[in-house]
Amino acid sequence: MSTIRRVSPREAHDLVQREGYVYLDVRTEEEFAQGHPKGAWNVPFLLSTPSGMAPNPDFLTVVRAHFDTSTRIIVGCAAGGRSARAAEALAQAGYTNVVDQRAGWSGCRDPFGQIVEAGWAAEGLPSATRAEPGRSHAELRTGTAKDRG
Repeated sequence: MSTIRRVSPREAHDLVQREGYVYLDVRTEEEFAQGHPKGAWNVPFLLSTPSGMAPNPDFLTVVRAHFDTSTRIIVGCAAGGRSARAAEALAQAGYTNVVDQRAGWSGCRDPFGQIVEAGWAAEGLPSATRAEPGRSHAELRTGTAKDRG
Protein backbone atom coordinates (compact mmCIF):
# COMPACT_ATOMS: atom_id res chain seq x y z
CA MET A 1 0.00 0.00 0.00
CA SER A 2 1.10 3.52 -0.69
CA THR A 3 1.20 6.12 2.02
CA ILE A 4 -1.90 8.28 1.67
CA ARG A 5 -1.94 11.47 3.71
CA ARG A 6 -4.83 11.46 6.20
CA VAL A 7 -6.30 14.69 7.56
CA SER A 8 -8.98 15.77 10.04
CA PRO A 9 -12.29 17.21 8.84
CA ARG A 10 -11.09 20.75 9.65
CA GLU A 11 -7.85 20.19 7.73
CA ALA A 12 -9.88 18.83 4.79
CA HIS A 13 -12.09 21.92 4.84
CA ASP A 14 -9.00 24.16 4.84
CA LEU A 15 -7.52 22.27 1.86
CA VAL A 16 -10.75 22.74 -0.10
CA GLN A 17 -10.97 26.43 0.79
CA ARG A 18 -7.31 27.44 0.55
CA GLU A 19 -5.73 25.03 -1.90
CA GLY A 20 -8.57 24.21 -4.28
CA TYR A 21 -8.97 20.54 -3.43
CA VAL A 22 -12.10 18.77 -4.68
CA TYR A 23 -14.05 16.90 -1.98
CA LEU A 24 -15.05 13.47 -3.30
CA ASP A 25 -17.67 11.84 -1.07
CA VAL A 26 -17.57 8.08 -1.68
CA ARG A 27 -20.66 7.19 0.37
CA THR A 28 -23.83 5.84 -1.22
CA GLU A 29 -26.30 8.20 -2.86
CA GLU A 30 -28.67 7.65 0.08
CA GLU A 31 -26.01 8.60 2.63
CA PHE A 32 -24.96 11.61 0.56
CA ALA A 33 -28.58 12.85 0.42
CA GLN A 34 -28.81 12.79 4.23
CA GLY A 35 -26.00 15.33 4.46
CA HIS A 36 -22.56 15.95 2.98
CA PRO A 37 -19.79 18.56 2.87
CA LYS A 38 -21.05 21.56 0.92
CA GLY A 39 -19.75 21.45 -2.65
CA ALA A 40 -18.86 17.73 -2.52
CA TRP A 41 -18.94 15.45 -5.54
CA ASN A 42 -20.59 12.02 -4.99
CA VAL A 43 -19.10 8.89 -6.53
CA PRO A 44 -19.86 5.88 -4.30
CA PHE A 45 -17.03 3.41 -3.75
CA LEU A 46 -19.59 0.80 -2.67
CA LEU A 47 -23.24 0.53 -3.70
CA SER A 48 -26.25 -0.58 -1.66
CA THR A 49 -27.66 -3.79 -3.11
CA PRO A 50 -30.41 -6.15 -1.90
CA SER A 51 -27.68 -8.46 -0.58
CA GLY A 52 -25.64 -5.71 1.12
CA MET A 53 -22.83 -3.42 0.08
CA ALA A 54 -21.00 -4.27 -3.14
CA PRO A 55 -18.12 -2.60 -5.00
CA ASN A 56 -19.16 0.05 -7.52
CA PRO A 57 -17.76 -1.33 -10.80
CA ASP A 58 -17.86 2.16 -12.34
CA PHE A 59 -16.04 4.01 -9.53
CA LEU A 60 -12.77 4.63 -11.38
CA THR A 61 -14.49 5.14 -14.74
CA VAL A 62 -16.69 7.92 -13.34
CA VAL A 63 -13.82 9.57 -11.46
CA ARG A 64 -11.58 9.45 -14.55
CA ALA A 65 -14.35 10.98 -16.68
CA HIS A 66 -14.46 14.09 -14.48
CA PHE A 67 -11.03 14.50 -12.86
CA ASP A 68 -7.51 14.41 -14.31
CA THR A 69 -4.96 12.34 -12.40
CA SER A 70 -3.31 15.58 -11.23
CA THR A 71 -6.53 16.94 -9.64
CA ARG A 72 -6.19 17.60 -5.91
CA ILE A 73 -8.76 15.29 -4.33
CA ILE A 74 -9.86 14.78 -0.73
CA VAL A 75 -11.75 11.52 -0.26
CA GLY A 76 -14.35 11.23 2.49
CA CYS A 77 -16.99 8.73 3.61
CA ALA A 78 -18.96 8.04 6.81
CA ALA A 79 -16.19 7.13 9.25
CA GLY A 80 -12.96 6.77 7.28
CA GLY A 81 -12.90 3.13 6.16
CA ARG A 82 -14.31 3.39 2.65
CA SER A 83 -12.45 6.62 1.96
CA ALA A 84 -9.12 5.00 2.87
CA ARG A 85 -9.80 2.15 0.42
CA ALA A 86 -11.06 4.55 -2.27
CA ALA A 87 -8.02 6.82 -1.83
CA GLU A 88 -5.75 3.80 -2.23
CA ALA A 89 -7.62 2.75 -5.40
CA LEU A 90 -7.20 6.25 -6.82
CA ALA A 91 -3.49 6.30 -6.01
CA GLN A 92 -3.05 2.91 -7.69
CA ALA A 93 -4.91 4.29 -10.73
CA GLY A 94 -2.33 7.08 -11.05
CA TYR A 95 -3.89 9.93 -9.07
CA THR A 96 -1.01 11.86 -7.55
CA ASN A 97 -2.71 14.37 -5.19
CA VAL A 98 -5.06 12.25 -3.08
CA VAL A 99 -5.76 12.95 0.59
CA ASP A 100 -8.01 10.83 2.84
CA GLN A 101 -10.23 12.62 5.35
CA ARG A 102 -10.28 10.44 8.43
CA ALA A 103 -13.40 10.43 10.63
CA GLY A 104 -15.60 11.05 7.58
CA TRP A 105 -19.03 12.60 7.89
CA SER A 106 -20.18 10.83 11.05
CA GLY A 107 -16.98 10.42 13.03
CA CYS A 108 -14.59 7.62 13.89
CA ARG A 109 -15.74 5.21 16.61
CA ASP A 110 -13.92 2.85 18.94
CA PRO A 111 -14.91 -0.85 19.29
CA PHE A 112 -17.54 0.18 21.86
CA GLY A 113 -19.23 2.65 19.51
CA GLN A 114 -17.92 5.77 21.21
CA ILE A 115 -16.83 8.64 18.94
CA VAL A 116 -13.05 9.04 19.17
CA GLU A 117 -12.79 11.72 16.47
CA ALA A 118 -15.62 14.00 15.38
CA GLY A 119 -16.61 13.89 11.73
CA TRP A 120 -17.44 16.72 9.35
CA ALA A 121 -21.03 17.09 10.62
CA ALA A 122 -20.13 17.24 14.33
CA GLU A 123 -17.35 19.75 13.59
CA GLY A 124 -20.05 22.08 12.26
CA LEU A 125 -18.36 22.52 8.89
CA PRO A 126 -20.39 23.76 5.88
CA SER A 127 -22.89 21.09 4.88
CA ALA A 128 -25.73 20.49 2.43
CA THR A 129 -28.37 17.88 1.67
CA ARG A 130 -28.60 18.60 -2.07
CA ALA A 131 -25.77 18.20 -4.52
CA GLU A 132 -24.66 21.21 -6.48
CA PRO A 133 -25.59 20.92 -10.18
CA GLY A 134 -23.53 18.24 -11.93
CA ARG A 135 -22.08 16.78 -8.71
CA SER A 136 -24.57 14.02 -7.85
CA HIS A 137 -23.68 10.43 -8.65
CA ALA A 138 -26.69 10.20 -10.98
CA GLU A 139 -25.38 13.15 -13.03
CA LEU A 140 -21.71 12.16 -12.89
CA ARG A 141 -22.24 8.59 -14.07
CA THR A 142 -24.10 9.80 -17.18
CA GLY A 143 -21.59 12.54 -18.05
CA THR A 144 -18.42 11.88 -19.99
CA ALA A 145 -16.63 15.20 -20.40
CA LYS A 146 -13.98 16.29 -17.94
CA ASP A 147 -15.50 18.98 -15.75
CA ARG A 148 -12.51 19.62 -13.50
CA GLY A 149 -8.81 19.07 -13.30
